[in-house]
Amino acid sequence: TQQISRMLMKLFQRARLEKPGQVDPRAAEFTLSLLIAVYDRSGTGYIKTRSAAAALISLSGDTLLAKYRALFQFYAVPDGKETLITRSALRSLLTDLNQIPAIVGEGCTLSCVEIAIHDCFHGVLNAAIVEEKFLSWLRSEPAVLLWLPTCYRLSATEMVSHQARCR
Repeated sequence: TQQISRMLMKLFQRARLEKPGQVDPRAAEFTLSLLIAVYDRSGTGYIKTRSAAAALISLSGDTLLAKYRALFQFYAVPDGKETLITRSALRSLLTDLNQIPAIVGEGCTLSCVEIAIHDCFHGVLNAAIVEEKFLSWLRSEPAVLLWLPTCYRLSATEMVSHQARCR
């Protein structure tokens, strides 16, 4: 957690320089508290860097497609000219991401993760899939990750302004 804390301090310090007045001075502290609540419930003082990165990517203000591509790149492995994601890597990704809604009692079971992996690899004969197959599967909004596009849509609508008067 100390290493992640230092990384968050640098990240938010840079963000404060780029967007003065828009970043809470305690953003790093709050983010670390969230990551600890999500990934270190037993208080070991240890959080996997990859898990923390997955949370930061998924909770970022970027577009869904950019988030999906970043998650793929973070969990995939290079295989010659291609980068592929294996069933095992997808299991890790889904397990890490499932911890986020689980903190508010909305996580799914391990069988839900296995069903999602089976659906993603449906019709695939290889041990791993390419980014386009992964993105295509995510666009179908699998139940295990339904919270991600929902949160994105909610945050995107925060800035919508309608020129209508209420009665």
